[in-house]
Amino acid sequence: MNQTLTTQPPRGRGLSGFDVARVRLDFPLLQQLVRGKPLVYLDNAATSQKPQAVIDALMNYYRRDNANIHRGVYQLSLSASAAYEEAREAVARFIHAADAHECLFTRGTTESINLVAQTWGRTFLKPGDEILLSQLEHHSNIVPWQMCCEQTGAVIRVVPVDDQGTLLIEEYEKHLSSRTKLVAITHQSNALGSMNDVKQLARLAHERGALFLADGAQWVTHHPTDVQDLDVDFYAFSGHKLYGPTGIGVLYGKRTLLEKMPPYQGGGDMIESVSFEKTTYAGLPNKFEAGTPHIAGVIGLHAAIDYLNALGMDNIAAHEASLLRHATERLSEVPGLRIVGTSPRKSSVISFLLESPCIAPVDVGAELDLDGIAVRTGHHCCQPLMQRLHITGTIRASLGLYNTVEEIDTLVAALKRIRIKKQAEIPRCAELPMLGDVKYPEASAPSPREAAADLVEAFSFLGDWPQRYEYIIDLGRKMLPLPESEKVEANRIKGCQSMVYLSARKRPGSHDVMDFLAYSNADIVSGLIAILQRVYSGQRAKDILAFDVEDFFHRLGIDQNLAMQRRIGLGEMVKRIQHLALALEHSAATCTKQDCAQCEENKRITLE
Repeated sequence: MNQTLTTQPPRGRGLSGFDVARVRLDFPLLQQLVRGKPLVYLDNAATSQKPQAVIDALMNYYRRDNANIHRGVYQLSLSASAAYEEAREAVARFIHAADAHECLFTRGTTESINLVAQTWGRTFLKPGDEILLSQLEHHSNIVPWQMCCEQTGAVIRVVPVDDQGTLLIEEYEKHLSSRTKLVAITHQSNALGSMNDVKQLARLAHERGALFLADGAQWVTHHPTDVQDLDVDFYAFSGHKLYGPTGIGVLYGKRTLLEKMPPYQGGGDMIESVSFEKTTYAGLPNKFEAGTPHIAGVIGLHAAIDYLNALGMDNIAAHEASLLRHATERLSEVPGLRIVGTSPRKSSVISFLLESPCIAPVDVGAELDLDGIAVRTGHHCCQPLMQRLHITGTIRASLGLYNTVEEIDTLVAALKRIRIKKQAEIPRCAELPMLGDVKYPEASAPSPREAAADLVEAFSFLGDWPQRYEYIIDLGRKMLPLPESEKVEANRIKGCQSMVYLSARKRPGSHDVMDFLAYSNADIVSGLIAILQRVYSGQRAKDILAFDVEDFFHRLGIDQNLAMQRRIGLGEMVKRIQHLALALEHSAATCTKQDCAQCEENKRITLE
């Protein structure tokens, strides 16, 4: 359980004259202990925390003003409608839009980009047209365009980045052509913090007759934004990264473009008139806001913008720039740490790896969590960028206006401890027998059900998550090794952010007993594999298939401590084991069917 601090901890020093200690008092969530230690929240690129002003705005709307908008003639509805449209005006001022009706409310950046892809894209793109993206893009600025291309016949071209994570402007210009109809590029990378000169990129796109969409999800939180000065055609951002509520975002679009685009969705409030023969649509912005919107989210976004304006975006940018410099200097002191993404123009994000000794990002993240430090690990929804950088993911510390020098120093101290701890563990790992003949573990119990019961009992004697975490790590260290010859693509488990291989065999002398070995480069994943091995390895195929693994992990009490991606990876391992068990149970040696589909499938599964 997280605990609330009775007093504000002395963690308020800034480097730019920004009164961060006072600012932190505005954020209730920061006043708590996590695993008995003061929370250090460094995952702002994923979502930001909310000031009391935003929380109050949400509560006050539901407590005093809750009503549907644009439809009622009674006072509550009129008040809610006025607040909703006042928020639109505030958004327009915040990004310097010429007209508040150019600012459409969506669920977030992702929906904003999808709106453009499914309205402008499906209407105006044709086969052979080109959409220009960059290697820096978040999946939300890739997948919608792939879907659009499948629908229209357009194609995607990609601008490369250099090893520092800087977009290559010369390559950008080379990729622009008369076939380029839209450029969609991030204003600031969520994975590396690299900033793009959107004003220059938009100008070059316009010179070739192309439109320009900027993904501003990361930028607007940290810097002043002027869409007119940038001269972008579309600009998308989310409220939850802007210290506002989740589920609310904005799409800015030039009026001349929005008026030509068909509606994104049909329903109430986006119509002018409806008959069974024909519907005419409302004007901007209603045409794109079908149904009851996230009224409270819009009001909360207004409160967040007012809060940021009171602090001053220039002041915020200066404070965060000083923090980034300090973080870069201090992290560079950690032996074996490599910063990933060193563009000369970057902001608020520092990604890194611990390479000597090599520690998987997920393990670093899990260890930092034990110290109350929240960072993000993985590919950050930027798999093409990770492939370009020849890595699978990073550890990402992302900064916000309430972060402090002391928090950076706490992160650095924790990383040094993690590195020392890992170095001490290396001899223990090396002591595992590297056998000439491959050996498989014996069954830990007569059945998966009994093996699971033994594990549940063992875990019941453990205390909180830190104790369970250490126990899981220790289980992983004791696993028998998977031979290097088995670490091949056919044995790799897809869906895991860490590297996982699993190889199985039919136990010699048996008809339906399965053994398996596995490997992961992440300690926590190795521990989860060891748990699966204790339950499944050496068991009969039919018992493996009958075992309720979801109920088991729930009873084990660790599922709530596993991130969604980790649960997905664990599920993929279980599916692989069950798939192999099914193949073993349905043996070609005992099947009498002609042209059996399962037998054909079994031929592609490696079972000795």
